[in-house]
Amino acid sequence: MSKITEEVEQLTSPIVEELGLELVDVEFVKEGRDWFLRVYIDTPEGNIDIDQCAAVSEKLSEELDRVDPITQNYFLEVSSPGAERPLKKDEDFEKAVGQYVFIKTYEPIDGMKEFEGYLLGYGPDFAKVEIRIKTRKVLVEIDKTKIALARLAIDF
Repeated sequence: MSKITEEVEQLTSPIVEELGLELVDVEFVKEGRDWFLRVYIDTPEGNIDIDQCAAVSEKLSEELDRVDPITQNYFLEVSSPGAERPLKKDEDFEKAVGQYVFIKTYEPIDGMKEFEGYLLGYGPDFAKVEIRIKTRKVLVEIDKTKIALARLAIDF
């Protein structure tokens, strides 16, 4: 996590908590010539609406103007994490047990770096994912330190 995203997360957390919302993720990325500060929020029930996004955007914009942690020009976007919500914190993984997920690892496990299947377990050191290889189901245990990216996925 970069210094900017850490600072923005610290500014955003009290705002979303005050509104009864959850901070899912903060990104600061360059796309083409433009920089984007993206803040993903949700409700505990998973049904965020545009008015809640607007309220967070307005309050956060005021805080960012006051503190000014970003020197270059950027666009602020506050939105829902969507159907393929990222899994970043332990609580995200714990809530996702039983759901269909996509996990990418830093290094291969049994010759694979991408795993898509049902998250059957999550502990202090690992994630257990049931994947399909052709017609059989295989249980893969992934060391948490090897997870590069994890998100909910859509099972077709």
